[in-house]
Amino acid sequence: MCCLFTVLVFLGPRIAAPIWWLAQPARWNAAFNNILWPILGIIFLPWTTMFYVIVFPGGIVGLDWLWLGLGVFADVAWYMGGGFRRRMPGYTGQY
Repeated sequence: MCCLFTVLVFLGPRIAAPIWWLAQPARWNAAFNNILWPILGIIFLPWTTMFYVIVFPGGIVGLDWLWLGLGVFADVAWYMGGGFRRRMPGYTGQY
């Protein structure tokens, strides 16, 4: 799990999820019935997919919905972050 965290920090969720999938395929197979949903999840909602795999083994009850909501929030923030920066007053787009 430490290596997964390191990959997640340096490369992001789209690289960490397939590495985790290769490291623990039984966990991913328990969370998803076929291969289509995790692939689509990694492409479009990587944080939500990773949180789903984390909370799924015990069933999604109680505070697990909070973790899934945090994953959705992280994905939305990931997609909207660049657009917000371009609309900031005084931002020229050059570093």
